[in-house]
Amino acid sequence: MTATPPARPAAPARTPTDRLLAALGGLVSGYGGLAVATLVAVLVRPEAGPVAAVGDWAVDRSPAGVKEWAIRTFGENDKAVLETGIMVVLAVLAALIGLLALRSLPAAVTAVAALGLAGVLAAVTRPDSTSAADALPSLAGAAVAAALLYVLTGRLTRPRPAAPVPDRRGFLLTGAGVVAGATGALVLSRTVGATRSENASASREALRLPRPASPAPAVPPGAQLPVDGISPFITPNGDFYRVDTALVVPRLDATAWKLRVHGMGVPRERVFTLPELLRREVVERDVTLACVSNEVGGPYVGNARWLGVRLADLLRECGVRPPSRGGPADQLVARSADGMTIGSPVETVMDGRDALLAFGMNGEPLPFAHGFPVRMVVPGLYGYVSACKWITSIELTTFAAYDAYWVPRGWAAQAPVKTESRIDTPKAFSKVAAGPRPVAVAGVAWAQHRGISRVEVRIDDGPWHDAELGAADSADTWRQWVHRWHPTPGHHTLTVRATDGTGAVQTEQRADTMPDGATGWHSVEVTAG
Repeated sequence: MTATPPARPAAPARTPTDRLLAALGGLVSGYGGLAVATLVAVLVRPEAGPVAAVGDWAVDRSPAGVKEWAIRTFGENDKAVLETGIMVVLAVLAALIGLLALRSLPAAVTAVAALGLAGVLAAVTRPDSTSAADALPSLAGAAVAAALLYVLTGRLTRPRPAAPVPDRRGFLLTGAGVVAGATGALVLSRTVGATRSENASASREALRLPRPASPAPAVPPGAQLPVDGISPFITPNGDFYRVDTALVVPRLDATAWKLRVHGMGVPRERVFTLPELLRREVVERDVTLACVSNEVGGPYVGNARWLGVRLADLLRECGVRPPSRGGPADQLVARSADGMTIGSPVETVMDGRDALLAFGMNGEPLPFAHGFPVRMVVPGLYGYVSACKWITSIELTTFAAYDAYWVPRGWAAQAPVKTESRIDTPKAFSKVAAGPRPVAVAGVAWAQHRGISRVEVRIDDGPWHDAELGAADSADTWRQWVHRWHPTPGHHTLTVRATDGTGAVQTEQRADTMPDGATGWHSVEVTAG
């Protein structure tokens, strides 16, 4: 007789507890994989980490309207919100993959591999990616996550010989070990990352800014009006707005930094180092910068004292001529260490204004978040067409031949700053005291490279009143203003408009920030009583 093989024990029925543990297993596996990916990214390049790479991919491919909404809604926290959103999505996917593993482990491992491939593609297609090594963090993370998923799912799907039930105790012990190990990997990555960035930090701490051969004039008395709530004339570095696409702020070693000038109509290509720039004629200027994403009355504008060298001088040394003098290139494309490209008109940069390659900001080396070691500052142009941070390359080309980063995304190729004014105080929907004591309605107005000659304030639908202007520093900085108002009880609408140095009055016509900057008068509603 033929022996009948023993029957396999029937697969145990899956309980809600098993499904909960399976989802937890997916989360733990994902956590372990992400921790390993983060550690490998620190060793390779922080920007190649899956969260940063996928985040940058999402930013690059998001419609312009979505980006504008994020800036309006979250302000300078937009990157933190994006990273949090990515983490939430990854957590949900990890839990779903854990549940899938309970049914089909091969299908779950395939899903992990697909996520790893997405991270690889996002990393190696970054504009600043120059090596296949950028794929390593996502590859390592996916491999570890798949292995952990196999082990943890096995505790739930492969019963112990002594009892045909899931090994829940073993699952929990293994999971706890994975969490502990992954947390250790994250701590190690933070430690290693801090060590690797020490050179950049040390180079910034060691940088001694030279005394300018052409210092900025002292801020004139009266430029800062004695009004509570008005923006300070010089914006402190810690309060200066930051709008860019870098999820990971580049931390460049100033001792290794280089700037290449090349391209069309550059007969003498050059590579400059920071020590070479520091030995040149150093100039200091007060310049107000504004972001094109700044809505009417918005916060994305600031005024600082910049220290650097004249960009036009470097270009002339390389043989560059503006179009008005026969030069073939009409666009200067600045490239950042993070791959960002920003296009500026060559004619504007070389027309005599104080366009700088800046390495100092308000008396100290540039903060990392604001472009250390070197950035561009061009008065009169919105930041997205002039203010390249972490600059590493300048290429001369034409607007017809090349579109910088923002142009294919719906923004104008050229964007001079528009005349704007803002009410800083009183705040919208605030309450002010009615009576004989005047209320200061005050704020700032700017029209870089044209200056501000007049500011007017209107109460409700009444006549326009000339505001008192703070002393003018230069045509490249904003100007403070104040109007003393004696409010009557009730609700009131306060409106401001400015006139620039050419005599042009700020337009009332409302326009969105796209494609070349918002327009319209800023108004706030208050209650007097």
